[in-house]
Amino acid sequence: MSAAPLPRNRRQPPPRAEAVRISTLPNGLRVVTEAMPQLATAALGVWIGAGTRHEHEGEQGLAHLLEHMAFKGTRRRNALQIVEEIEAVGGDLNAETSVERTSYYARVLGENVPLALDILSDILTEPAFARDELKREKGVVLQEIGACEDTPDDIVFDMFMETAFGGAPIGRRILGTPKTVRAQTAASMRSFLDRQYRGPEMVVAAAGAVDHDEVVAEVSRRFDRFGGGLVQAPVAGRYAGGDERKVRKLEQAHVVLGFEGRSFHDPDHYTLHVFSNILGGGMSSRLFQEIREKRGLCYEVYSFHQPFTDAGVFAVYGGTGEAMLPEFVPVMLDVMRAAAEQPTQAEVDRAKAQIKVSLLMGLESSARRAEQMARHVLAFGRVMPREEIVAAIDAITIDDVRRVAADMLASTPTVAAVGPVKRLPDSARMAAHLGTGRG
Repeated sequence: MSAAPLPRNRRQPPPRAEAVRISTLPNGLRVVTEAMPQLATAALGVWIGAGTRHEHEGEQGLAHLLEHMAFKGTRRRNALQIVEEIEAVGGDLNAETSVERTSYYARVLGENVPLALDILSDILTEPAFARDELKREKGVVLQEIGACEDTPDDIVFDMFMETAFGGAPIGRRILGTPKTVRAQTAASMRSFLDRQYRGPEMVVAAAGAVDHDEVVAEVSRRFDRFGGGLVQAPVAGRYAGGDERKVRKLEQAHVVLGFEGRSFHDPDHYTLHVFSNILGGGMSSRLFQEIREKRGLCYEVYSFHQPFTDAGVFAVYGGTGEAMLPEFVPVMLDVMRAAAEQPTQAEVDRAKAQIKVSLLMGLESSARRAEQMARHVLAFGRVMPREEIVAAIDAITIDDVRRVAADMLASTPTVAAVGPVKRLPDSARMAAHLGTGRG
């Protein structure tokens, strides 16, 4: 005998608005969760509004080193016990440092969320910073810096950010320098942790097989040691522009050309994402089609827009042979100018569709969803509904794209280049070629 069908109203999922919940603890720490009943696993973590731009002079690389050291032992667990406990239940731990944030996160079965929160709170509230572990981890980071220096398409982006922001903290290298990394001590790391890891600048986010009230109860018990005071605002991010290049004997010249972008809080930052997609966001983009497909001048070429809390950068990256530079650069500039002046409606529609699909597909992952919720709460104090984001993207017109792209290209350019780049035009000549820049 077949089972009777369920009533129609029982087949429908609960409204999305009810799935996302936010609570604020007495110390200002916020807990945001999204229940995803179809999942048996959970992604969760702690996001702190502290990254490389919050480091003081002489602390370059400290935020990243602190992230490494958090996993190297606490008063209750040594480094091996930390990973053994999480892996014993099939979970995993990881962390990441960026310009404005540091995150520590885990993925586990829903039933093991309390264990994950216990470990995450332990590594952040009771880090041991043992001398031997610190010495070893400094060596690991120094190797990481060396690997970056040996990778031209990594170092060129570090050069680009430093030049774009005139050496200000927002543009500093996440890894720091060998000198500043060697200078860090257990005391300097505790000072940074006490100064920057404050309740109002912290978000615990969880998505998947989670219960909001249970997560709040666990976090309330385990994260109450973090102070509730506000942190000092970082040095403002002011785009400067400039020209920096390193001549090296390499097969390719790695070039980044950038301009002033928009911050998260500027509604036009969505428009710059659309323009970036048109210009160099995929295989149908103008840069890819003209420079790679039609002319064969490079293997890789793309554009991107990186917004921050109070600033942003837009850039194009390409790698090409020394002999091709005299053709590569003018073509790249011509394509940029044409895309800014004459985008087509079909291109705008395609770019908006690609951005929306990428957004929605990403949010089908509990890990991506937890990350996005945390970023939204840190940046905006709320989780922006996906319908609101989609509506903002849908509202962008072809005139918006022309206006924002023209304004962006009129800013002072930033050029960063590594390799056989002696034949690369300087930034003033590039601005003059575009016909819009201030040079």
